[in-house]
Amino acid sequence: MIAQLRGTIAAKSPVELVIDCNGVGYAVSVSTGTSERVPAVGEATTLLTMMIVREDAHQLFGFMSEAERDVFKLLISISGIGPKIAISILSAVQIAELQDIIMRSDLIRLQKLPGIGKKTAERIIVELRDKIGSVQGFEQLPQENIQTATQRNVRDETLAAMVKLGYQRAVAEKAIKTTLQAEPEATFTVEQLLRKALRNSAR
Repeated sequence: MIAQLRGTIAAKSPVELVIDCNGVGYAVSVSTGTSERVPAVGEATTLLTMMIVREDAHQLFGFMSEAERDVFKLLISISGIGPKIAISILSAVQIAELQDIIMRSDLIRLQKLPGIGKKTAERIIVELRDKIGSVQGFEQLPQENIQTATQRNVRDETLAAMVKLGYQRAVAEKAIKTTLQAEPEATFTVEQLLRKALRNSAR
């Protein structure tokens, strides 16, 4: 099993690297975050890896941190999540934010991640909520980013609630936007934003 590669970057794209190790080129699938962090083509790097063996292929996945590899392993342990979906998830969201989403049991936000439906999101929460917090080495998400992510979730949940109440999506979006613009410094809960947006929609 190949657990680490040290060599020169021979080719690089947002989702794949080719690492030249003494003349042998290893194609490694990576998240966009890892791709952004590795050096330029022609420079040396060390990459943590995990090999996934299938009947029709042996595929390497690469990670710049032990935390990312550990979360990858947790994700592929969930029924319905294969390695490609796991890498897509790691490309779509920072590790610390994913940890926050799972530990808050945020089904709506989980379902916005690539390849995740409602049942898979529910399995992730049930199976990983008590495990993901134990992963060591999370890169801390800046507090302002956590707050931004949380408020984005509040907007999404408020929009979903208004649509469920029978409001047209465009009307609901306009009411929410008007509310947020009126109080740009405010931090709302879903209930608070919904109450104010409903008032604005009636004007």
